[in-house]
Amino acid sequence: MNGLLFPGDEGFEAARVDRIFNRRLPGRQPAAILRATTEQDVVDGVRLARERGWQVAVRSGGHSWAQWSIRDDALVIDLGGLREMSYDTASEIVSVSPAVQGGLELAPFLEKQGRFFVGGHCPSVGLGGFLLQGGQGWNARGWGWAAEYVVAVDVVTADGRLVRASASENADLYWAARGTGPGFPGVVTRFHLRTLPLPAYIAQTVQAYPLDDFDEVMTWLHDMHHTVAGTVEIVALTKTDISLSPDPVLLVTAVALVDNAAEAHRALATFRKCPARGRALLDLDAVPTTLTEQRERQLADNPEGHRWAVDNAWLTGPASDVVPAMRRAYTTLPNDKAFTIWFSMAPLRELPDMAFSVQSEIYLASYVLWEDPADDERHQAWLAQAMADLEPVTAGHYLGDSDMRRRPLRYLSEPARERYQQVLRKYDPERRFTGYLE
Repeated sequence: MNGLLFPGDEGFEAARVDRIFNRRLPGRQPAAILRATTEQDVVDGVRLARERGWQVAVRSGGHSWAQWSIRDDALVIDLGGLREMSYDTASEIVSVSPAVQGGLELAPFLEKQGRFFVGGHCPSVGLGGFLLQGGQGWNARGWGWAAEYVVAVDVVTADGRLVRASASENADLYWAARGTGPGFPGVVTRFHLRTLPLPAYIAQTVQAYPLDDFDEVMTWLHDMHHTVAGTVEIVALTKTDISLSPDPVLLVTAVALVDNAAEAHRALATFRKCPARGRALLDLDAVPTTLTEQRERQLADNPEGHRWAVDNAWLTGPASDVVPAMRRAYTTLPNDKAFTIWFSMAPLRELPDMAFSVQSEIYLASYVLWEDPADDERHQAWLAQAMADLEPVTAGHYLGDSDMRRRPLRYLSEPARERYQQVLRKYDPERRFTGYLE
């Protein structure tokens, strides 16, 4: 079989960690690696795994923090060679392979058509894991989860069949494809995605504050973010920006994706009322920006070639409980590359019938990156302490920023978890696919 590598073969070790974003690499050793370039390769790979008694792990973009795709004694099917992007002008649906990067590849492709997809913020993230885990993409608070835009998936099942799953075909598999993440019982070879018109006008408000203002600013933001127009994405983050201060700063950012400058000015009005605004180190008010500019900033914050530890929590409760619980994650960053984000999902929208089922009005995630292996223990310990502080106000976590070996939390509602088990029994009774790394 072309593209099949075994331990000891030339190129096996490079293939084992190919395109793995988190360079804190594990020692796990697959039984074999298949670099697929066609859907038939995927079918043949699953059938080979059945014959050999192997489990199957799947790599699409390679961006998972826990490196889900590197699994002991399994066949790793690497989808990096599948590169389809096709757009249908009549249906306004784009069909795309899982390894395609949402920001670097799909976004520019769609912009030529005057269209937009709510892909991930980090441009190098592949679509496969992102969509299977729910897809926390651009303006999720207003436009919904990216998985809600999946109209169909093409899937190779555990018995080696290529099937279509949608609301009308294999509907239970379609349900599972929108939220079960690496536990999905199949290999998605193609996503069919609903697109949106490209936003006509984009403006951003950015306010930077010293960390001494953390409690006041975050309490104000906690109490008002649900009142902001649904066309605005709201993120508050702590990071080091030497152009503003040698110390980490708190950035309150709001991006309006609207039709014109007047609408942006109205949508961002509430941010002019921050009680600490007079002390801001930076105060940009409804300044025009572009998606390209936003993607470039994300690339700078998520550089290649680093070791990462990442964790997250859905937070719930009054500001008097939530803000103190966040304080360590925000005001004690362990190095000048680390950052913590607060992401508004308020007011919560009712989710459609899909596996993704745990969320709250506030999402917090801490991202710690470094280069020296000698710093591993210190940075992981800081992250564990920051997440421990959040436990009293934590409602669950999001698979996309999780490593369940470190901190298993709820990511499916109880009804969804039971339904997922039924899907597994139907489509993968022998547990051919590796599932979650726990």
